[in-house]
Amino acid sequence: MDDIHYREYKILLRPERFFNPSQFEVYWKKICAVAELHKVGVETYKDAFHRHVREVLFYDTENSDLYRNAFILRKRTFYTDGWPDPDHELTFKFRHPDVKVASEVDVTPYMEANAAIKFKEEILPLKDQIGGMRSLYSHNCVLMTPALELDQGLKHIAGVFPCIGKLAGSPGDARVSLVNNLPVQEVQVNVGAFDFGHEMTAKATISIWRNRATETSLIGEFAFQVKFDNYDILHAKPKARSEDFFQDVQTHAPDWVALGTTKTAVVYGLGRKDPGGHE
Repeated sequence: MDDIHYREYKILLRPERFFNPSQFEVYWKKICAVAELHKVGVETYKDAFHRHVREVLFYDTENSDLYRNAFILRKRTFYTDGWPDPDHELTFKFRHPDVKVASEVDVTPYMEANAAIKFKEEILPLKDQIGGMRSLYSHNCVLMTPALELDQGLKHIAGVFPCIGKLAGSPGDARVSLVNNLPVQEVQVNVGAFDFGHEMTAKATISIWRNRATETSLIGEFAFQVKFDNYDILHAKPKARSEDFFQDVQTHAPDWVALGTTKTAVVYGLGRKDPGGHE
């Protein structure tokens, strides 16, 4: 079992709120006001509202065999001055509400590549009401520019990530392709950082996902992430402050919050049938 070294707090945001770029700053000011109420230190970066553009692509079988079994396969391409960078990021993850189940899935790849393995607790709002919190546990493998063809069969993908094994109800020769034929454009601002005390700090981002083909906004997200050496020795007071702050950000701007699950679930949910994920 790997240890949890990250805690990432995420709130989905209504896409219609981002009708122009200034809305990133409007929402950040609301967040900063909530932080002040909780005595959370805030640093707004000098280039806080510089917009970073990326392309995000999800790959799965026609029957969503990966997602139905709690796996996610995602490629992210970064852009500089409007042009795609030569490198890209491939993320393979297993995400599940049961920490034991998530921890026991080995996402180590069988290929020569620079692989970063991360085990995260993702803190999300409740699915059906504002002001609460719940957890998903994500075992991630991040590869930079791997020589892996994604439009192949599951057997090919399983040759790199053996933990896929025999997916429930999936033929091994099922082909993998772009989920819902949807290229996502991600626009993100790295707005600043929070200080919850006792050396517990977090970098914050606000992003909007759009359908690159139609220029339609799909979903937004506010997120901040804490990194630590040992989950069990997290200081109780800043941990509680971060959770109270997370819940109050929801209740102080409820008209911004989009109830649901995750950005990934939104992309999968645009299909004709329920993919049946675990999120």
